[in-house]
Amino acid sequence: MMPVSMVGRAGELAELDRVWSTVAGDGRPTPAVTVLTGAAGVGKSLLVAAALARFTPRPAAVLSGAARVHSPAPYDWLAAVLSGRDTTGLDLPPDALAWLGQQPTVPLERYAPDTLLRLAVRVVRGLVGAGPAVLVVEDLHALDPASLNLIGELAVAPELPALLIVASRPAADAVVPELTRRALARLHGAPGAVRQHLRPLTADQVAELLTQVYGRRPADPLVATVWQRTGGNPYALTELLATHAGQGPAALAGPPPPDRPPLPRPAAPPELTGREVEVLGCLVAGMSNKQAARALGISVRTVTVHVSNLLRKTGSASRTEAALWAVRHRVPVSAPPAG
Repeated sequence: MMPVSMVGRAGELAELDRVWSTVAGDGRPTPAVTVLTGAAGVGKSLLVAAALARFTPRPAAVLSGAARVHSPAPYDWLAAVLSGRDTTGLDLPPDALAWLGQQPTVPLERYAPDTLLRLAVRVVRGLVGAGPAVLVVEDLHALDPASLNLIGELAVAPELPALLIVASRPAADAVVPELTRRALARLHGAPGAVRQHLRPLTADQVAELLTQVYGRRPADPLVATVWQRTGGNPYALTELLATHAGQGPAALAGPPPPDRPPLPRPAAPPELTGREVEVLGCLVAGMSNKQAARALGISVRTVTVHVSNLLRKTGSASRTEAALWAVRHRVPVSAPPAG
């Protein structure tokens, strides 16, 4: 099994400890913000978990949420935070709380976007209370636009005793690169924001980790082979160790596991009309139906019809999922400026 120590991440852990102390002891007027970026599998989530386990004093509350990749919807991060949590003491209209929690029986268009954003911030304030608290945002690169807006607001919310830890792949690897780029820029602009980019492990760090696993340092040629096979990626290294669990270190240099059978060929993408592509561009930009209607010079009712057709053609359950579909299928969309 993998060792519990964070090989190669001591500096990052120490920095998170330092930032937490500014929240827990110094009484900051706004949240402290730490942004962790890095490729898939470099250990962003492991780093967050290790930091949370050693924070002193212990956080009064930890609010953690992530994107709902397969069926995205507005305020995914907050819905994940609210899932299974007792909210009876929150000062918020029950229907608004149900909407933000993505309960299936709630009407989707009950509140205006600006009102929902204010209510979402109120929910987080109510859950944080007197603090100090930690707000964990996993996979920022896959979050819906409403969640991205909420995270940006929380980063500068006055009198919120919290450490905001955001983990994300680089914007270029995001579901919607431009939205992630804007969100990261907004977070980096928060007062005193700390940026940490996690890189793959070096060959020496891989050797240190293997020494912890096997109780002795493997020969340099084996270390070099393991490092080359995994690229120093902690997740790939974990998978390699798990595959050869119970065997000696020499097994790590053995042949890779057989390739998986080829995936079935994907179905041809649906044909969209020119107007549907324009409306889809508005969805990617995060526009409401009213904003899209104003930008395209058509009625809100017409936009609603196009959105309905887009959901049916793309097999999407929500506007956000349709926008993500457009990005995944590289549909050449562009949105006119909202009027």
